[in-house]
Amino acid sequence: MVENVQTTEDLPKVIAELEKKCEELPDNVIAHHHLAVVYRMAGRTKDALRELEKCLEIDPHAFQAQVNIGAIHFENGDFDKALEANELALKIFPESAEAHANLGMIWWQKGDAERSIASYKEALRLDSKMVTAWAGLTSAHIMAGNFSDALDAAKQGVKLDPDFPMGQNNLAVALYYNKNFAEAKSAAERAKELGFPVDPRFLEAINKEL
Repeated sequence: MVENVQTTEDLPKVIAELEKKCEELPDNVIAHHHLAVVYRMAGRTKDALRELEKCLEIDPHAFQAQVNIGAIHFENGDFDKALEANELALKIFPESAEAHANLGMIWWQKGDAERSIASYKEALRLDSKMVTAWAGLTSAHIMAGNFSDALDAAKQGVKLDPDFPMGQNNLAVALYYNKNFAEAKSAAERAKELGFPVDPRFLEAINKEL
């Protein structure tokens, strides 16, 4: 059902259909989860959180609901609640690469580079092809001052997906800190081509070094 959403104009119709389905199948976790996803797409975060909590009420082991609760709290800037939700998800399913990567992002936002690095590394141990985790690990290493490690992580991510905009941007940053300014400019320009909002001050800093 969620896959049927093509534009924002489709949302009211899909929401109505899913609300009806949840009324007909009140104990169906999948129906409530789909409704939560569409509520979130529509910007109805309180309703999305209510449906995700309902999922956990029906099935306390619905770890994806916990992950999605964490994602909503993260988007709202409540990093402590986001942290708690992802940690609860990992108690249910310790092998969730997504939850570990989310913790990496949360710890980075909280300024704890070492915990961020550890979380991203665990995510990548579980899923070595997660390009977002490679990009996040790059940022965490830069925060920690591990510039060589940052460059290695960035290259791994770009190798997996050369067209991932954030990956190219983070590669540019890692190259800059490793004093590879010409390559940094090239990566930054590629990131811009892919639609990433590269910081103009960063581009100016690169050009001053060339």
